[in-house]
Amino acid sequence: IFIYGVALIYGATGTTSLPGVVAAAEGGASTLLVAGAAMMLVGFCFKIAAAPFHMWTPDVYEGAPTIVTAFMSVGAKVGGFAALLRILMVALPTLGETWATAISFLAALTLIVGNLLAIAQPNIKRMLGYSSIAHAGYILIAVSASFSNPDGISAALFYMFAYTFTTLGAFAVVVAVERKEGEGVMLEDYKGLAKRYPWIAACMTVFMLSLTGVPPTGGFAAKFFVFDTAIEAGLVWLVLIGVMTSVISAYYYLRVVFYMYMYEGEGEMVMKPSLVSAVVIAAVATLLLGILPGTWFDLARQAVIQSVQAVAGG
Repeated sequence: IFIYGVALIYGATGTTSLPGVVAAAEGGASTLLVAGAAMMLVGFCFKIAAAPFHMWTPDVYEGAPTIVTAFMSVGAKVGGFAALLRILMVALPTLGETWATAISFLAALTLIVGNLLAIAQPNIKRMLGYSSIAHAGYILIAVSASFSNPDGISAALFYMFAYTFTTLGAFAVVVAVERKEGEGVMLEDYKGLAKRYPWIAACMTVFMLSLTGVPPTGGFAAKFFVFDTAIEAGLVWLVLIGVMTSVISAYYYLRVVFYMYMYEGEGEMVMKPSLVSAVVIAAVATLLLGILPGTWFDLARQAVIQSVQAVAGG
């Protein structure tokens, strides 16, 4: 579907160069161009696991080795969003109003589906799979806002940066708790973790709070920037859905914390030096992004400016 969309855009503009597509579309968007853009959006939504193209995510997250799942949850999603942002803002700015409306509804649906279905998951990898879907919805809020608020892309980049450290840290803990492949991945396996490995439990708590959006974590700062840019863009209804689904997400994220601190449990963890380093670095970065968000947001804004200038010049 994605490739067919690219072919239709080429048919409408006669080029695959991003600046060339912009120049060809300046006279107005043809039906062929709109159809190609819509098919490309479907392809990107599948890539970033946005509803209703999300069905593959929880099954793949559960079935793949946890290290591979960790890479997919960050690498595939961030890469997909990076490509989506460049196509939307650089190649197809003339379709801004059409994009904004479609992405707003996709964001709302993704937030609702991801957060509600995560509640019922007893497997932490499946739970993080639905969590990944939900966070795609928060980033889509910033993408939708970017058509009328220039800081929308910066907010999306900051969110992806915070999400990367938080999610990799959480999966590093999952790898440690998973004694053998497919074992130790249920939520009940986290019972009593705080008494056996207090510092691991503390780091996991930081990651769960960040995914929920509780200060002073990077997840809170990321959601603040996303909601702020969306309000300035007039998407108050979408922000309300984002806030309500964030409250819902607190249930399944804090359930992990509850199991770690409020239950007795037995079991061992596999703590290799590489895992220890990953958990510590991710936890420190998650806290730094929450304590000093302004500096990192300014870097995201500069990255956006340089990226647009580079593509426009090419």
